Amino acid sequence: MNRIGADIGGTFTDVVLETPTRRHSTKVLTTYDAPERALLDGIAILLTEAGLDATDIGLVVHGTTLATNALIERRGAKTALLTTEGFRDVLEMGTESRFDQYDIAMDKPPALVPRDLRLTVRERVAADGGVLLPLDEAGVRDAAEAFKAKGVQSVAIAFLHSYVNPAHEQRAGEILREALPGVTISLSCEVSPEMREYERFSTTAANAYVQPIVASYLGRLEQKLQVLGFGCPLFLMLSSGGLTTVDTAARFPVRLVESGPAGGALFAAGVASERGIDHMLALDVGGTTAKICYIDHGQPQSSQVFEVARVHRFRKGSGLPLRIPVVEMVEIGAGGGSIARIDGAGRLTVGPKSASSEPGPACYGRGGLDPTVTDADLALGRIAPDAFAGGRMVLDTSATDRALLALPGLRQADAPTRALGISEIVDEAMASAARVHAVELGLNMDGRTLVAFGGCAPLHAARVAEKLGLDEVVIPRSAGVGSAVGFLRAPIAYEIARSLHQQLDDFNVDAVNALLSAMTDEAHAIVRHGDATAPRAVRCIAFARYRGQGHEIAIEVPARTLTPADAAVLIEAFETAYRAHYGGLAVRLPIEILTWRVSVATQAPPPERMATPAARTPATPHGHREVLDPGLGEVRQHALYHRANLRPGHTLAGPALIVEDETTTVVSPSFDAHIDGHGYIVMTRRAA
Repeated sequence: MNRIGADIGGTFTDVVLETPTRRHSTKVLTTYDAPERALLDGIAILLTEAGLDATDIGLVVHGTTLATNALIERRGAKTALLTTEGFRDVLEMGTESRFDQYDIAMDKPPALVPRDLRLTVRERVAADGGVLLPLDEAGVRDAAEAFKAKGVQSVAIAFLHSYVNPAHEQRAGEILREALPGVTISLSCEVSPEMREYERFSTTAANAYVQPIVASYLGRLEQKLQVLGFGCPLFLMLSSGGLTTVDTAARFPVRLVESGPAGGALFAAGVASERGIDHMLALDVGGTTAKICYIDHGQPQSSQVFEVARVHRFRKGSGLPLRIPVVEMVEIGAGGGSIARIDGAGRLTVGPKSASSEPGPACYGRGGLDPTVTDADLALGRIAPDAFAGGRMVLDTSATDRALLALPGLRQADAPTRALGISEIVDEAMASAARVHAVELGLNMDGRTLVAFGGCAPLHAARVAEKLGLDEVVIPRSAGVGSAVGFLRAPIAYEIARSLHQQLDDFNVDAVNALLSAMTDEAHAIVRHGDATAPRAVRCIAFARYRGQGHEIAIEVPARTLTPADAAVLIEAFETAYRAHYGGLAVRLPIEILTWRVSVATQAPPPERMATPAARTPATPHGHREVLDPGLGEVRQHALYHRANLRPGHTLAGPALIVEDETTTVVSPSFDAHIDGHGYIVMTRRAA
């Protein structure tokens, strides 16, 4: 089957077309005014290249930053909140924790819903689901009239304890839909049915805030694809690493916020399975950001909470919490378009602000005046100005030099020296982020393989590996469009979470089985809508803690009907996970579970492992280029190779540049490289 994967990023829109015999790919500058335009342009390029038309395509998979950008840039719909009387200011108060306790002028992210659009209604449900105060339906209708008068486009409904008993939220939703036709309604019992009011309210408000925009975009895209003759299914990438239908994505767009990076994590996980890599560090560097993800035994780290729109980009707690299933990664402003500047202390810094695609780096010749990481790579000699993006874009070296030399306060440093400083700063930022993220997750860096993808990562991977002390770097095929390829490897999947408090010394197995069965049926129904015939796998996770603790850890739950004896199984699983995470166990304390999560996903056949040919053949370079090497601080002759000419078993010695349409791989002087059985570039550190 011919399939298309498309990833709309902050700078480039990556499109991949896979046929049974070949993979075609292209990168197109993202069009911010109408994101679907760049996507459709990229599809048209690949269809022409492959000699196919729309009717030959069997599947389109799409990931987008539209929801993320709307939250960050506050470009969402005019949104209101209806909540329980007395809880109007939950979005402002948060958890009352301070991410910087010593900053008396600390900025917090402003609430997505202003106070005048947050209204309350008399109703109350107890923590056990009992109704303490019936819903005041007249009060809901009064709120609807107030929302209508203020031109509200979307409403979030979040009542106290609705995750246990959703009846009041559901009835309020019915009333608002009748009174406010055309206004989208988000219920917290559907968006995030888990305990902790602030996170649940915040997630529901975010969903409502972006829902009209995302639903409109998806509707336009689906319509345009149909007009062009595409009769195939369109699936959307979820932040958790699964695929879902357009209808589900339009209902829960908050689950799309990390869809692009999740595709990259799946791409890297596939490489790990193909090469048998047990412990991997995935580095995805695009035009705007760098994403770092740890993958162990073929599975990316995952989380149930994600922060978006941080006021202080690298400070945990300074953003809006979204309680959604998401691939766990750290994201920093260190992409190809990250802008270099001199800060208030006279120091050279890079990012987090990006030149994006409009106007883009100075070398793009589109009006950008600020030097970026891509400009630095060009000035260092890593990028050929006439071979960027497969030769479809000619880079302006004189504009790069002007931008670099315009940086104040660097005395008489020439353009390449300034470029070297930019490159070293951004590489150290990526290495530092990887170290910190490993500590946060309780993971070890030793013995890991670095897998690099995204348009900018292969240019910097060897240097980042040197800084981290890693001995092996893998650059997969189609690395420059890795996230789009990852979309095509994703299963059709859906995850559902519900809160049900259980103490394992008083385990109510019937209540747990009823909950898990209902969740499994609901997830199966959504996955079945996408693919009714594919075999499916079920996975159950519980989030447990010692009684009195503030945070939980994930444990596996047998995906079957549980028995009372399984309480001991869950206790053992918790103690094993706790010991691995914290290095030991607490004094014997009761264990409790707060939240249960069920995921259902279609199953794909295991990847095929292809051995590297035993016979090794030195590859022949087609030329040489002078490149300023940051490790040595001097210009060295780098041999040039076209990746399309390299075959499994070919070897080459650094320093070298391996050029392909979407990116260039830098093999530093401390590494040698060979092409493995999958056609991947494998760099290994040269023995001292």
